Amino acid sequence: MTPSTTVTELRRDFHRHPEVGFCEFRTASRAAGVLADLGWDVAVGSDVLAPGARLGVPAPDVLEAAYRRAAETDADDRFLPAMRGGLTGVVATLRGNHPGPVVALRADLDALPLAESDAPDHVPAREGFGSRWAGAMHACGHDGHVAVALDLARRLSDLDFPGTVRLVLQPAEEGGRGARGMVAAGVADDVDVFFAAHLGMGLPTGTVCPAIPGLLANSKLRATFRGRAAHASMAPEQGRHALLGAAAATLGVHTMPSFSGHQTRVNVGLLNSGTSSNIVPDTAVMLLETRADDGAVNEDLERRVRDVLAGSAGMYGLELDVELVGAVTTALNDARLADVVERATRAAGATVTGPGAGIGSDDATAFMRRVQENGGAGCYFGIGADSPAPHHASRFDVDEAALPVAVAVLERVFRAGTATN
Repeated sequence: MTPSTTVTELRRDFHRHPEVGFCEFRTASRAAGVLADLGWDVAVGSDVLAPGARLGVPAPDVLEAAYRRAAETDADDRFLPAMRGGLTGVVATLRGNHPGPVVALRADLDALPLAESDAPDHVPAREGFGSRWAGAMHACGHDGHVAVALDLARRLSDLDFPGTVRLVLQPAEEGGRGARGMVAAGVADDVDVFFAAHLGMGLPTGTVCPAIPGLLANSKLRATFRGRAAHASMAPEQGRHALLGAAAATLGVHTMPSFSGHQTRVNVGLLNSGTSSNIVPDTAVMLLETRADDGAVNEDLERRVRDVLAGSAGMYGLELDVELVGAVTTALNDARLADVVERATRAAGATVTGPGAGIGSDDATAFMRRVQENGGAGCYFGIGADSPAPHHASRFDVDEAALPVAVAVLERVFRAGTATN
């Protein structure tokens, strides 16, 4: 991988080597190497990611195995050691030849814990760049985000732009776990203007939505129910059935009332318990989430869900531990930045469109909030990319024709010098 590698080649390389949150050692180190070779000032590790502010960090042995795999798979040794332990953030900065603000772009690094389709009509499988690492795949377009950011960095290396550009390569966007640590490290404190762009979003290739509204706040929880094992036939009364308590909690969570005037979501996505049909399970682990279109509403929804979990545990005589493993807040787009994106879209020959289908969450909102609290402005926009399947599905793919569109729009945004007008 060199500074002259095309955006499509970059995307395919990252797609072939998917790494989940805080395990993006190869992805982050190689991206840092490309940026350094282009002449950008690159910072990594604890300088850009506060270790104690991270949420949902994988176990040390998982991190170490991912680190070793990256070291054995052409990671960039100039930057890899500083990332050990899951410190996989990268920040690259370049000052232009003209005065202006500090303008940042977030690109997320992580893949999903999902097995990629090997169907012959799935383009990555057919073209030979499908995931080579079982159980992980880029099913949300983050491989494209990193590739676009690097190609943008190559174009901007001529320094013909106003102010300072900062590229923030963020780990662990999935689950809302990575932005908080980078914000805590101060990477957004001096940013005047913040952008985040996402490929896909239900938008067709060749279109751009200058501001995606209604991003949801969410809370990701891990609930562990602890009971007492017993023989399921000879002494069931001596047991404390962790699975029944967790199952009752699952049903209770999914009967949460709606909030008038707001969009809310709840979901139990994993429930794991038991070892045999004749043993009362003594442990059950649940992963669940809440979402809402307002941060305060989501906080209230999370409190109610915690009450349901505690009540269900109490009914079955169980102990309960609940851990927050991810959190995302809401943020509003600044209209003047949406205008900047709209003008750049038209100048690039792309089509301006409205939001696509569906509502999601993105912890880019943590950066937006910090910048806006400091008097700056932020915008989250969508860049259309056709896909044969929805985001987070095993057949998801990014139409690679969308990649040069994304670079062209972003280049015009950063060269315009109008981001703060």
